[in-house]
Amino acid sequence: MRVVLTGGGTGGHIYPALAIGKALKDQDPKTELLYIGGRRGMESGIVPRHQIAFEAIDITGFRRSLSWENVRTIVRFLKGVSRSKQLLRRFRPDVVVGTGGYVCGPVVYAAAKLGIPTLLHEQNVEPGLTNKFLSRYANAVAVSFRESLPYFSRVSDVVHAGNPCATAVLGADAGRGFATVGLPPKTPFFVVVGGSGGARALNEATIAMAPLLERLPGIHGVLVSGERYYEETLGRIRERSAAAANLHVVPYLHNMPEVLAAASLVVSRAGASLLAELTALGLPAILVPSPNVTNNHQEPNARSLADAGAAVMILEKDLNGESLFAHVQAIMGNRERLSAMAQASRKLGMPDAAKQILDQLRRIARKH
Repeated sequence: MRVVLTGGGTGGHIYPALAIGKALKDQDPKTELLYIGGRRGMESGIVPRHQIAFEAIDITGFRRSLSWENVRTIVRFLKGVSRSKQLLRRFRPDVVVGTGGYVCGPVVYAAAKLGIPTLLHEQNVEPGLTNKFLSRYANAVAVSFRESLPYFSRVSDVVHAGNPCATAVLGADAGRGFATVGLPPKTPFFVVVGGSGGARALNEATIAMAPLLERLPGIHGVLVSGERYYEETLGRIRERSAAAANLHVVPYLHNMPEVLAAASLVVSRAGASLLAELTALGLPAILVPSPNVTNNHQEPNARSLADAGAAVMILEKDLNGESLFAHVQAIMGNRERLSAMAQASRKLGMPDAAKQILDQLRRIARKH
């Protein structure tokens, strides 16, 4: 197959697209891929490192208030559609896959107008504006959460497939995960991670929690602080308490799936791709949804896992060292609860997500 992938702006849109591309290549090495992304988005730097051909268009999103910038955005959209049609005619794909973000708009719209089959993947419980708009043109939609299905009731081919990032963590080596964080195998530990760049709110709560960790003998913590916060965070933790001996601070983890495979509990934001990885591995979580994302989409994501018993949710306004420690202690200090949450998480996991999406892709390609 010849497949165009598009999605961008944030890793939450980019990595599912890359996971679909990887699954296609794994299944058939002759698959040809083209990624169409935004010139200003993270994808312009990330995608080429994955040996996938990349083309860029210039696109921005609409502002939620009246603005002359929205007029410029409409002009960029129309130019983006024209540029996308040129790229699609040249590449001649069998199908186009959009994973969200502003760049999907002109690319998927152009594909629909050219009669090329299109599939949308929605990562979050509440769909983004772009996918809502594009759903009227798409041939198929795959959703990560069952709660998203009603939003796409007018699309004839809608599948609760899960997030393809879940497939990517399968087979992660827990032994290498323990080695990465410098702990002997089977050591119980929790990971605090705020995304690739870190999250100041999670760092601050973990710093405040450090003196309390002496109440959990034998249990370790790993804080992924983010590069920009690393020196300050490490220094402040060392100043606060000898309990910091059981709290390991790292700026970034290049092999996060392996560390997750070794961990007992994760404290994190509620980005859809990470939640897919956690449930694929059957990991309990303490989720602190970011209040700074569009449409507050992380809170419904977190609530979905909390309602199923796989996680507890702390709103950022309620997050501090004491509240975080209370939840860590209640879960890590109770094997029965830890096991029950792990089982609930595993029930939500969809490790075959990529396969389901590939089946759907081939189905719409055959129809056309």
